Amino acid sequence: MIDVQVHSLDISNNTSESDVPQDIGTKSGNSGGDADHAEQDEDANNSRKRKRYHRHTQHQIQELEAYFKDCPHPDDKQRKELSRVLGLDPLQIKFWFQNKRTQMKNQHERHENTHLRAENEKFKSEVMRYREALGNVSCPNCGVGQPQRVLINEMSFDERQLRLENARLREEIVRITSEAGRYVGRSLFQNTTFQNNHNGYNSPTPADFGVLPPYSTPQSVVDGGEAFNNNNEVDIVDHQDISIMSSMIAPTEVEKQFIIELALVAMEEFVQMAHMKEPLWFSSNIDNGTSLLNEEEYFRFFPRGIGPRPIGFNTEASRDTAIVIMNPINLVEILMEANHWSSLFANIVSRASTIDVLSTAVGGNYNGAMQVIFAEFQVPSPQVPTRECYFVRYCRHRADGTWAVMDVSLDQIRAGAPLRCRRRPSGCLIQELPNGYSKVTWVEHVEVDDTLVHNIYKPLVSSGLAFGAQRWIATLDRQCERLASALATYSPTNSVTDMVLSTQESRRSMMKLAERMVNSFGSGVSASVGNHWTTLATGSGTDENVRIMTRKSVDDPGRPPGVVLSAATSFWLPVPPKMVFDYLRDESRRTEWDILSNGGTIEEMAHIANGRETGNCVSLLKVHGQTESQSNMLILQECSTDLTGSFVIYAPIDINSMNVVLNGGDPDFVALLPSGFAILPDGPPAGNCRGAYNDGSGGSLLTVAFQILVNSVPTARLSLGSVATVNNLISCTVDRIKGSLFPEA
Repeated sequence: MIDVQVHSLDISNNTSESDVPQDIGTKSGNSGGDADHAEQDEDANNSRKRKRYHRHTQHQIQELEAYFKDCPHPDDKQRKELSRVLGLDPLQIKFWFQNKRTQMKNQHERHENTHLRAENEKFKSEVMRYREALGNVSCPNCGVGQPQRVLINEMSFDERQLRLENARLREEIVRITSEAGRYVGRSLFQNTTFQNNHNGYNSPTPADFGVLPPYSTPQSVVDGGEAFNNNNEVDIVDHQDISIMSSMIAPTEVEKQFIIELALVAMEEFVQMAHMKEPLWFSSNIDNGTSLLNEEEYFRFFPRGIGPRPIGFNTEASRDTAIVIMNPINLVEILMEANHWSSLFANIVSRASTIDVLSTAVGGNYNGAMQVIFAEFQVPSPQVPTRECYFVRYCRHRADGTWAVMDVSLDQIRAGAPLRCRRRPSGCLIQELPNGYSKVTWVEHVEVDDTLVHNIYKPLVSSGLAFGAQRWIATLDRQCERLASALATYSPTNSVTDMVLSTQESRRSMMKLAERMVNSFGSGVSASVGNHWTTLATGSGTDENVRIMTRKSVDDPGRPPGVVLSAATSFWLPVPPKMVFDYLRDESRRTEWDILSNGGTIEEMAHIANGRETGNCVSLLKVHGQTESQSNMLILQECSTDLTGSFVIYAPIDINSMNVVLNGGDPDFVALLPSGFAILPDGPPAGNCRGAYNDGSGGSLLTVAFQILVNSVPTARLSLGSVATVNNLISCTVDRIKGSLFPEA
C-alpha cells in the first residue's frame, strides 16, 4: 500500500494551491478504493505528524504537460509508467491529470463567457442604434420628424395585423388538419366553395353575425316583424335578441396576448390625454369645463395608436371633469361590473355583457383587472342608431393614488366584423377627495359612421353632445346624487308625503321601483338592435314619423302578461329644453297633454327630492277622475334633468300594488309599462363651430314614447284597429304639446 502524504501537486508555475485538492481522501470523487485506503491510513496514523508539501520539479511538469497534450485521460498502466519515469507515485499522477482537466475546463468557460459578453454588448448597441433611427424617422415629403416615444409594442399597426392574421391561419390549419382525419377517403373540401377577393378571404356580412341593417325590411316581414294578413290583423313575431353580442365569442390565446399588450399601451396614452392641456385640447363653447380634441396635435403626439381612422368615419373626442359624491373604490367597483355599469348609465348604455376576463382583481380591489366587454350605446330616440362596441376595459391603481379605468376597441382583431363605432383610448381618471367625494376626469374618443342618423339629430350627434364626455360626466354626477339621496337618513315630518312614506324602507322601495321604471323606458325607446320598429305616418300633417313595436310578455314579473304595443316619435320644438321640461312635469297642467287622464285632476301624494336641481324628484300622483277605474289609479313618476338632457317618465300603477311596495314588498314584482318624454337640446350652443352642422338654434328635440297593453293573451294577434288607436293617441299628444308650448305653430 502506498502511503500518500503529498497533497499539493504542482501542475504549472501558475497553478495556485486552491486548484489542488487539500485532502486526497475527501476532495477527490474519482479516487475509488485508493481514497478508502487513504482514510484508513489517516485514522491509523492520526497521531503521526504530517509531512511538508512538495512541489513538482520543472522537468516533471514539462513531461506531464507534453503527455497531457497527447493523452489527457491515461489509464492505470500509463500512470504507472509515468510514475516510474518521473519518480512520482501513481496516485500523484492521477490527481495531477484530474486537476489539469479541471483547470482547462475553467479556462475554456472563462474564455467562452468573455466572448458571449462581448457579443451581447454588440447586439445591444445595434438594437439601440436601430431604435434611435426609428425614433428619428422624418416625413419624406415635408421632412418633419416624429417625436421619440418608447412603446411596449414597437411594431407598426400593419405588422400587428399581419402577425395576428398569421396566427389565426396557423390555428385554422391545425383545426382543419385534425378534422381531416375524420374523413379518410373523402375530399376535405368537397362541400366547400372558396371565393377569393382582394383581401384573400370573404368578409362576413352583417347577416353572418345575425344582424340586419337598421330598419331593413324583408319582403314578408315589416320592420318590427309584424306581418299583416288579409284579416286586418298583425301576426306577431316573437323577436329574438340577435346582434353581435349573441354571436360574440371569447378571444383566443393568441388574441389575448395582443389584447393585453394593446391595453397596456392604450392606458399610457389615456393617462397622458387626461392630464395634457393645450395644444392637445382646446376649450369648447359648451361650458367652461368641456374640452375638445385637436386631431392634428393628437396624431403628432400619438402617431401609432390603433391605426388610422376608417374612411368615412367622423371623430368625436371630448374631455370633461366633475366632482361627484362617491368614493373611488365604490365607483371603480361599479365601472368594472358590466351589469352595474349599464344600470348606472341606463340612458346611455342600452346593453352590456362581459365576454371574457383576462385578469382578475388583485389585493381585494380591481387594480390590474382586465375584461373584454361588448356594449351598445344609445340616444333616447328610435331615430338615432345605437353604437355597438367590442372593447377591452383595463383598471389600474396608479402610483399617485388615482384610479384609471380605460376602454379601447378590439375591432382590429376581428377581421371583417361590421364596424360602425371604434373607441380609441377612453375612460375616466378618478382622484380621491375628502368626505367621500371624487374628482372624475372623463375622456371620450370615438370614431363613428353616423350616416344613418336622422337629420334633426345630426347637429347634436356631430357636436359630440349625444355621446361625448359631457353626457357621461353629467349622467354620473346625476346618478351619484340619486344614490346619495336613497341612502340619506330619513327625518319624518307632518307633511302629506310623510303620511304616505312613513318609513325609510318605504322611501327606498319607491325609489327602487322608479329606478326600474326609468331603466325599462331607456331600453325600450332607443333604436337598439333588439328593438324592431315599424314606421307609420302621423295624422298631424307634420314630417315626423311614428314608430311602433310589439312584444310578447310571458312570465315576466316586471310586465303585465299579454301583447304590449310600444309607440314612439321624435320631433323638434322651437323652445328651450328647460321650458319643455318644466311644462311636462307640472301636474297642474298635465291634463293639457295627458289624454288618458280624461280631464281628471292630479294630486301629488308623495314627493322625494333626489338631486340639486328643483326638478329632480320621484313623485306619486293620484288621478281624481270621473270613473271608478281612474280613482283607483296612481301614477309613479320620475323627473330628472342635467346639462345634457331631461326626462319625465311615468307609469300607471294600481293602489293595491303600490301599497305592497310601501309596506316593504319587493318592487321587482310590480308590473309596469313606463311611458314618458326624453328632452334633448337640438345642438351645441351658439358659437361652437364643430363639424358639418354648426350651431344649435336653442330649440329642443322631444321624444314621446308610450307602452300600452293591447291584449292580455300573449298568443293573440294585434289588430290594425289597435295600431290605429295608438297612432292617433301619440299624434294627438304631440299636437297638444305643440299647441301649449308653441301656439303660433
